[in-house]
Amino acid sequence: VTVTLHASVQVFLGLWEDAPYFAVDLSHHEEHALPDLVNGASFEDLRQVGRLLAADEATILAYARGMTHWHRRQKYCSDCGSPTEARDSGHVQACTNADCGRSHFPRTDPAVIMLVTHVGADGVDRCLLGWSTRWDFPMYSTLAGFVEPGESLEEAVAREVLEESGIRATDVTYRGSQPWPFPASLMLGFRARGLNDDINVDPTEIREAKWFSRADLAQFGEFYGETDPNRPRLPRTDSISRRLINDWIDEGD
Repeated sequence: VTVTLHASVQVFLGLWEDAPYFAVDLSHHEEHALPDLVNGASFEDLRQVGRLLAADEATILAYARGMTHWHRRQKYCSDCGSPTEARDSGHVQACTNADCGRSHFPRTDPAVIMLVTHVGADGVDRCLLGWSTRWDFPMYSTLAGFVEPGESLEEAVAREVLEESGIRATDVTYRGSQPWPFPASLMLGFRARGLNDDINVDPTEIREAKWFSRADLAQFGEFYGETDPNRPRLPRTDSISRRLINDWIDEGD
Protein backbone atom coordinates (compact mmCIF):
# COMPACT_ATOMS: atom_id res chain seq x y z
CA VAL A 1 0.00 0.00 0.00
CA THR A 2 1.48 3.33 -1.02
CA VAL A 3 0.62 5.10 2.24
CA THR A 4 3.87 3.57 3.55
CA LEU A 5 5.74 5.97 1.27
CA HIS A 6 4.61 8.80 3.53
CA ALA A 7 6.36 7.23 6.54
CA SER A 8 9.93 8.12 7.52
CA VAL A 9 10.49 4.74 9.20
CA GLN A 10 9.05 1.30 8.51
CA VAL A 11 9.37 -1.18 11.37
CA PHE A 12 9.31 -4.89 10.63
CA LEU A 13 7.14 -6.56 13.28
CA GLY A 14 7.54 -10.16 12.14
CA LEU A 15 5.56 -12.84 10.33
CA TRP A 16 2.01 -13.84 11.13
CA GLU A 17 0.52 -16.72 9.14
CA ASP A 18 3.47 -16.38 6.72
CA ALA A 19 2.65 -12.74 5.99
CA PRO A 20 5.13 -9.96 6.89
CA TYR A 21 3.78 -7.17 9.09
CA PHE A 22 5.19 -3.66 9.28
CA ALA A 23 4.41 -0.61 11.39
CA VAL A 24 4.52 2.91 9.99
CA ASP A 25 3.84 6.16 11.83
CA LEU A 26 1.43 8.36 9.88
CA SER A 27 0.21 10.37 12.87
CA HIS A 28 1.78 13.59 11.61
CA HIS A 29 -0.15 13.43 8.31
CA GLU A 30 -3.63 14.74 7.70
CA GLU A 31 -6.02 12.00 6.60
CA HIS A 32 -6.77 13.81 3.32
CA ALA A 33 -3.06 13.47 2.46
CA LEU A 34 -3.33 9.68 2.60
CA PRO A 35 -5.30 8.80 -0.54
CA ASP A 36 -5.07 5.04 -0.09
CA LEU A 37 -7.20 4.99 3.06
CA VAL A 38 -10.35 2.98 2.48
CA ASN A 39 -13.45 5.16 2.21
CA GLY A 40 -14.89 5.70 5.66
CA ALA A 41 -11.70 4.60 7.42
CA SER A 42 -10.25 6.75 10.18
CA PHE A 43 -7.52 6.68 12.79
CA GLU A 44 -8.66 5.75 16.30
CA ASP A 45 -7.07 5.74 19.74
CA LEU A 46 -5.86 2.20 20.43
CA ARG A 47 -6.76 2.60 24.11
CA GLN A 48 -10.37 3.14 23.14
CA VAL A 49 -10.76 0.39 20.52
CA GLY A 50 -8.36 -2.23 21.88
CA ARG A 51 -11.12 -3.97 23.83
CA LEU A 52 -13.01 -4.56 20.57
CA LEU A 53 -10.12 -6.37 18.87
CA ALA A 54 -9.17 -10.02 18.83
CA ALA A 55 -6.24 -10.80 21.12
CA ASP A 56 -3.82 -11.41 18.22
CA GLU A 57 -4.76 -8.14 16.55
CA ALA A 58 -4.46 -6.18 19.79
CA THR A 59 -1.02 -7.68 20.42
CA ILE A 60 0.28 -6.64 16.99
CA LEU A 61 -1.10 -3.13 17.35
CA ALA A 62 0.35 -2.76 20.85
CA TYR A 63 3.75 -3.78 19.45
CA ALA A 64 3.38 -1.29 16.60
CA ARG A 65 2.26 1.49 18.96
CA GLY A 66 5.25 0.99 21.24
CA MET A 67 7.77 0.89 18.40
CA THR A 68 6.46 3.96 16.58
CA HIS A 69 6.38 5.96 19.80
CA TRP A 70 9.99 5.01 20.49
CA HIS A 71 11.04 6.18 17.02
CA ARG A 72 9.36 9.55 17.60
CA ARG A 73 11.28 9.99 20.85
CA GLN A 74 14.68 8.61 19.78
CA LYS A 75 15.65 11.00 16.98
CA TYR A 76 18.86 12.13 18.66
CA CYS A 77 21.66 10.33 20.43
CA SER A 78 21.40 10.65 24.20
CA ASP A 79 25.22 10.53 24.47
CA CYS A 80 26.34 13.20 21.99
CA GLY A 81 23.14 14.80 20.67
CA SER A 82 23.73 13.89 17.03
CA PRO A 83 20.83 12.71 14.84
CA THR A 84 20.11 9.00 14.74
CA GLU A 85 18.97 6.82 11.87
CA ALA A 86 16.86 3.67 11.87
CA ARG A 87 18.61 0.37 11.18
CA ASP A 88 17.96 -3.36 11.51
CA SER A 89 14.43 -3.11 10.12
CA GLY A 90 13.55 -0.33 12.54
CA HIS A 91 14.69 -2.08 15.72
CA VAL A 92 17.80 0.03 16.26
CA GLN A 93 18.39 3.79 16.17
CA ALA A 94 22.08 4.34 15.44
CA CYS A 95 24.00 7.54 16.12
CA THR A 96 25.23 9.09 12.85
CA ASN A 97 28.28 10.63 14.52
CA ALA A 98 31.20 8.39 13.54
CA ASP A 99 33.08 9.36 16.71
CA CYS A 100 30.18 8.11 18.83
CA GLY A 101 28.32 5.41 16.90
CA ARG A 102 26.13 4.38 19.82
CA SER A 103 23.20 2.08 19.12
CA HIS A 104 19.89 2.80 20.87
CA PHE A 105 17.25 0.13 21.43
CA PRO A 106 13.52 0.26 22.27
CA ARG A 107 12.89 0.74 25.97
CA THR A 108 10.22 -0.63 28.25
CA ASP A 109 9.46 0.88 31.65
CA PRO A 110 8.44 -1.72 34.27
CA ALA A 111 5.52 -0.82 36.51
CA VAL A 112 3.90 -2.83 39.28
CA ILE A 113 0.13 -3.05 39.68
CA MET A 114 -1.29 -4.87 42.69
CA LEU A 115 -4.44 -6.01 44.40
CA VAL A 116 -4.04 -5.79 48.17
CA THR A 117 -6.43 -7.82 50.33
CA HIS A 118 -7.15 -7.86 54.05
CA VAL A 119 -9.43 -9.92 56.27
CA GLY A 120 -11.04 -7.57 58.76
CA ALA A 121 -11.98 -8.12 62.38
CA ASP A 122 -15.44 -9.15 61.13
CA GLY A 123 -13.89 -12.00 59.16
CA VAL A 124 -14.79 -10.49 55.78
CA ASP A 125 -12.16 -10.56 53.03
CA ARG A 126 -11.83 -7.18 51.31
CA CYS A 127 -9.64 -5.68 48.60
CA LEU A 128 -8.11 -2.22 48.44
CA LEU A 129 -9.04 -0.04 45.46
CA GLY A 130 -8.29 3.60 44.79
CA TRP A 131 -9.96 6.41 42.84
CA SER A 132 -7.15 8.15 40.97
CA THR A 133 -7.02 11.93 40.58
CA ARG A 134 -6.84 11.28 36.81
CA TRP A 135 -10.51 10.27 36.74
CA ASP A 136 -13.37 12.74 37.06
CA PHE A 137 -15.85 9.94 37.71
CA PRO A 138 -15.57 7.35 40.53
CA MET A 139 -13.54 4.60 38.86
CA TYR A 140 -11.85 2.44 41.48
CA SER A 141 -8.81 0.45 40.44
CA THR A 142 -5.83 -1.39 41.85
CA LEU A 143 -2.84 0.65 42.97
CA ALA A 144 0.14 0.92 40.63
CA GLY A 145 3.47 2.65 40.14
CA PHE A 146 6.81 2.53 38.37
CA VAL A 147 9.74 0.48 39.62
CA GLU A 148 12.63 2.59 40.92
CA PRO A 149 16.28 1.92 39.97
CA GLY A 150 17.88 -0.67 42.25
CA GLU A 151 14.51 -1.86 43.53
CA SER A 152 13.08 -5.37 43.34
CA LEU A 153 9.53 -5.85 42.11
CA GLU A 154 8.42 -6.98 45.57
CA GLU A 155 9.96 -3.87 47.12
CA ALA A 156 8.23 -1.70 44.53
CA VAL A 157 4.86 -3.22 45.42
CA ALA A 158 5.34 -2.59 49.14
CA ARG A 159 6.63 0.95 48.60
CA GLU A 160 3.88 2.03 46.21
CA VAL A 161 1.11 0.63 48.40
CA LEU A 162 2.53 2.37 51.47
CA GLU A 163 3.05 5.68 49.66
CA GLU A 164 -0.38 5.78 48.05
CA SER A 165 -2.55 4.33 50.82
CA GLY A 166 -0.59 4.02 54.06
CA ILE A 167 -1.11 0.24 54.00
CA ARG A 168 1.84 -2.02 54.82
CA ALA A 169 1.89 -4.88 52.31
CA THR A 170 3.42 -8.33 52.62
CA ASP A 171 3.14 -11.79 50.99
CA VAL A 172 3.67 -10.33 47.52
CA THR A 173 3.00 -12.88 44.76
CA TYR A 174 3.22 -12.49 40.98
CA ARG A 175 -0.04 -12.93 39.04
CA GLY A 176 0.64 -11.95 35.43
CA SER A 177 1.60 -9.10 33.12
CA GLN A 178 0.26 -6.85 30.40
CA PRO A 179 2.11 -4.65 27.90
CA TRP A 180 0.83 -1.08 28.05
CA PRO A 181 2.52 0.94 25.28
CA PHE A 182 1.07 4.29 26.39
CA PRO A 183 3.79 5.18 26.02
CA ALA A 184 6.16 2.34 26.99
CA SER A 185 5.12 0.41 30.09
CA LEU A 186 5.03 -3.24 31.02
CA MET A 187 2.49 -3.77 33.79
CA LEU A 188 3.52 -6.52 36.22
CA GLY A 189 0.56 -7.73 38.25
CA PHE A 190 0.76 -8.85 41.88
CA ARG A 191 -1.38 -9.88 44.82
CA ALA A 192 -0.39 -8.75 48.32
CA ARG A 193 -1.78 -8.91 51.84
CA GLY A 194 -2.31 -5.78 53.89
CA LEU A 195 -1.05 -5.85 57.47
CA ASN A 196 -3.23 -2.94 58.58
CA ASP A 197 -6.53 -1.52 57.40
CA ASP A 198 -6.28 2.18 58.34
CA ILE A 199 -6.00 4.04 55.03
CA ASN A 200 -4.04 7.27 54.60
CA VAL A 201 -3.98 8.31 50.94
CA ASP A 202 -1.53 10.50 49.06
CA PRO A 203 -3.99 13.19 47.83
CA THR A 204 -1.75 14.15 44.90
CA GLU A 205 -2.39 10.73 43.34
CA ILE A 206 -5.47 9.22 44.99
CA ARG A 207 -8.80 10.98 45.60
CA GLU A 208 -10.04 8.17 47.78
CA ALA A 209 -9.16 4.59 48.65
CA LYS A 210 -11.44 2.05 50.30
CA TRP A 211 -11.67 -1.58 51.28
CA PHE A 212 -14.37 -3.37 49.26
CA SER A 213 -15.92 -6.78 49.81
CA ARG A 214 -17.01 -9.00 46.95
CA ALA A 215 -20.60 -8.01 47.72
CA ASP A 216 -19.63 -4.34 47.43
CA LEU A 217 -18.06 -4.87 44.01
CA ALA A 218 -21.20 -6.61 42.75
CA GLN A 219 -22.91 -3.21 42.95
CA PHE A 220 -20.33 -1.44 40.78
CA GLY A 221 -20.94 -0.35 37.20
CA GLU A 222 -18.75 -0.94 34.17
CA PHE A 223 -16.10 1.45 32.89
CA TYR A 224 -17.96 1.88 29.59
CA GLY A 225 -21.68 2.46 29.31
CA GLU A 226 -22.49 3.52 32.88
CA THR A 227 -25.08 6.33 32.83
CA ASP A 228 -25.11 7.19 36.54
CA PRO A 229 -22.19 9.61 37.10
CA ASN A 230 -22.14 8.87 40.83
CA ARG A 231 -22.09 5.08 40.61
CA PRO A 232 -18.62 3.63 41.26
CA ARG A 233 -17.13 1.76 38.33
CA LEU A 234 -14.70 -1.09 37.86
CA PRO A 235 -11.70 -0.80 35.51
CA ARG A 236 -12.08 -1.62 31.83
CA THR A 237 -12.42 -5.32 31.09
CA ASP A 238 -9.25 -5.54 28.97
CA SER A 239 -6.95 -4.26 31.74
CA ILE A 240 -4.76 -6.30 34.06
CA SER A 241 -6.28 -4.34 36.93
CA ARG A 242 -9.67 -5.84 36.10
CA ARG A 243 -8.11 -9.30 35.72
CA LEU A 244 -6.62 -9.07 39.21
CA ILE A 245 -9.98 -7.99 40.63
CA ASN A 246 -11.95 -10.66 38.77
CA ASP A 247 -9.56 -13.40 39.87
CA TRP A 248 -10.06 -12.39 43.49
CA ILE A 249 -13.84 -12.21 43.09
CA ASP A 250 -13.90 -15.69 41.53
CA GLU A 251 -11.99 -17.13 44.49
CA GLY A 252 -14.96 -16.30 46.68
CA ASP A 253 -17.43 -18.34 44.64
